[in-house]
Amino acid sequence: MDIANKKILVTGGSGFVGSYVIKELIKNHVNPKNISAPRSKEYDLRKDVNCRKVVKNQDIIIHLAGNVGGISKNQRLPATLLYDNLLMGIHLIDAATKSKVEKIVIIGTICAYPKYVPVPFKEEDLWSGFPEKTNAPYGLAKKMLLVALQSYQQEHGLKGIYLLPVNIYGPGDSFDPEISHVIPALIHKIAEAIRQNKKYIEVWGDGTPTREFLYVEDAARAFVMATKKYEKTDPVNIGSGKEISIKDLVRLIARLMKYAGEIVFDTTKPNGQPRRLLDVSKAYNEFQFRAKIPFSIGLEKTIKWYLHNKKRL
Repeated sequence: MDIANKKILVTGGSGFVGSYVIKELIKNHVNPKNISAPRSKEYDLRKDVNCRKVVKNQDIIIHLAGNVGGISKNQRLPATLLYDNLLMGIHLIDAATKSKVEKIVIIGTICAYPKYVPVPFKEEDLWSGFPEKTNAPYGLAKKMLLVALQSYQQEHGLKGIYLLPVNIYGPGDSFDPEISHVIPALIHKIAEAIRQNKKYIEVWGDGTPTREFLYVEDAARAFVMATKKYEKTDPVNIGSGKEISIKDLVRLIARLMKYAGEIVFDTTKPNGQPRRLLDVSKAYNEFQFRAKIPFSIGLEKTIKWYLHNKKRL
């Protein structure tokens, strides 16, 4: 699909991942004047009328807007995360159908996978069980958007794709400890420990769970490549294909930030899903995506950005 002359709506375009996707679209010769990125303050996408307004006259929709967070936020606000993400996605899919857009790209989440599933996770195992309970409402809301996309294609001929990314990290991420994911949360925590001269930091869980991470520039490249080249409604994993334990992750970040204090694991707090690692072969086979940024390099860039910008965060 040639996207250069298309009018493209990027929901969440002013956010962390969305801003990188817009840069990637421009790299792919999309005219910036043809890219729309409405802010949530102007258009609450939980309301159908607003979705119909922003979708009007658009050729492509890349749906990145969402209410997201780490384990802490998922435990505090499960109903809010379910409601917000489900309504935004359903209304956009319906509006896209009525406006006859050429293509809609729905971004799902690794949280949609069952808690216990063979590693690496394959797309065909998505429905083999219930998600990990600490983030099940969010994961199930995103998962239902796959059902919606396929249903609207079957009944109305809507063309769209569904991508399943792992945890995305990088410069510009949210470092607010109340809502941040594990990497920015750890960077913030260690920076504060250094500032306050603390001799130890506490980390949730026992450190044994593994996670897979994808640098934000790689994620943006994957989303745009899929927009251009992938045409099926079968979901596709988007990741690096590499996992790291939380224990090793904390030690790596501490080493990169030159923090020599003790790391104490609070086993009274939840671990979350035991392992997360995707089979990413389908993304390569279908549209030749493969992650490029080494994890240690991505972490260094993220830490450097945070330390430079933390006073205004």
